[in-house]
Amino acid sequence: MFKDVVENIRQATETSVRLQQEMFKRRITLWPTLPTPSSWEEQAKEFQKKWAETMDDLIKRQAELTQAQFKAGLASIEKAFKLVEAKTPEDLRAKGLELWMLCFENLRKVQEAQVQEFEAAMQKWCANDR
Repeated sequence: MFKDVVENIRQATETSVRLQQEMFKRRITLWPTLPTPSSWEEQAKEFQKKWAETMDDLIKRQAELTQAQFKAGLASIEKAFKLVEAKTPEDLRAKGLELWMLCFENLRKVQEAQVQEFEAAMQKWCANDR
């Protein structure tokens, strides 16, 4: 009697497993096909290549902007040291105002250049996606 119970459980389990396998096979056929791994690899490599090119370009331009900003800063410092050469308060005021205007003009140029470089990089990146 115990053997009959175990045999019935075994048969029920086998039937249940076969039914689950059949249901799984039918569900899988309903799914759309996925891209092959090789196409994913190609897309990933192409993305990495574009990203590396964009970042390389962006870093080179940023280095050029930083160099220009550094040179402008040095020029401002040199002019600041020349303020002590002023003979009159009016001369000091004029040179100080000139230095102040030069500093803000340099700052404006750097900010504009950085925004333009960012816009150019975004346009290049978005054009690559199309």
